[in-house]
Amino acid sequence: MKLMKRFVCLLLALLSVLPAAMMEETPSLSAREQLIEDYLAVAKDLYEEANGRLKRAHYSSDIYVCKNFTTHVFSEADAAYRMAEFPDVELYVPDNLPKDECTTHVYGCEWEDVKPEDGNPFVVAASFRYDANLSEKENRKLAREFLMQAKRGDYFQMAAKYYYGTGAHSMIITGDYNPDTDTILWCDSNMKGERKDGIRYGKVQYDAEKDIDWFVDAFCRKKYGATLYRLRDDIVFAE
Repeated sequence: MKLMKRFVCLLLALLSVLPAAMMEETPSLSAREQLIEDYLAVAKDLYEEANGRLKRAHYSSDIYVCKNFTTHVFSEADAAYRMAEFPDVELYVPDNLPKDECTTHVYGCEWEDVKPEDGNPFVVAASFRYDANLSEKENRKLAREFLMQAKRGDYFQMAAKYYYGTGAHSMIITGDYNPDTDTILWCDSNMKGERKDGIRYGKVQYDAEKDIDWFVDAFCRKKYGATLYRLRDDIVFAE
């Protein structure tokens, strides 16, 4: 009987400390990882708030215009973060390269080349530009290899012609490329939409999923292309 009581006491003591031990073993997110989770959380909140309803995406100030959306969700989360190399510089998402500076490919393939010391916390992780010196098959192979590099938190900028429209579009990747399904997940606004009384309204998406060939069909065209932008490794919490 005494042995049984001792066993029960020991078991209860172990159970009392187990949760704390488990918490200690759970690794905390790095500042970079937390920033990604923060801006994706903003995007998800906007998606859930929209609840399938179309949002106005007509005027230059509307946050539901495609690039405005991806820029807005970052700006809602970035105040608590900096780059270790430039701790006094506030972060932001650069604008698209202006049309008059797009000399080899159409507008929408890439952002302005803003230096990190001026606030750009992203680097080009991978890019694709259609090469007229290669065959269509060769270009498609390169386009697929490019998109297979997509990772959660990446910003994806493309100039494309697809089912819902033609032109520049900006998205954020919400899941690493999945080789088992050959798909990527993303969030965005105004890829899909419609006009009502002459005003454009766009749909907000989160964890939308398509086969990467759907995107290859869209941006693997002469003078078109796309870029994956990824946060620098030296993201830190602001002091």
